[in-house]
Amino acid sequence: MSDLTHFDEHGAAHMVDVSEKRITSRIAVARGKITMEPSTLALITEGRAKKGDVLGVARLAGIMAAKKTHDLIPLCHPLALSKVSLELTPDTDNNCVNIEATVKTTGQTGVEMEALTAVSIAGLTVYDMVKAVDKAMVISEVRLVLKDGGKSGLFEAK
Repeated sequence: MSDLTHFDEHGAAHMVDVSEKRITSRIAVARGKITMEPSTLALITEGRAKKGDVLGVARLAGIMAAKKTHDLIPLCHPLALSKVSLELTPDTDNNCVNIEATVKTTGQTGVEMEALTAVSIAGLTVYDMVKAVDKAMVISEVRLVLKDGGKSGLFEAK
């Protein structure tokens, strides 16, 4: 377990001490999608959902979630985020909404979990807002696609 920093020498979970880490600019980009019936996607893109602007509300939910990640994931540090942006892009060819979150900070630990949380909550918000017409929607492929900053440097998904 020595390679896993969230566990101590006895295997007990603990919050990592980042006080000795260098302060660097950090960025993370995560992506995912929510797939649905074509009629559900049309409802969203045409602005006919009864609960309102689905993509706008999901964008705000994702931003809020990134800022609250430390409240949701037990061992995450509370971070001062300098940027959280979400793009929700309807894809009529694949009957889905593609979701991408970009999160930035300058600090001693990365923002991967914040980006992944933003994508997940944005997808859940889309689901919540149109579940009355499509309970079979699938949130999938939530993944980190880019991370930079800190000791481990650049990671780009293939």
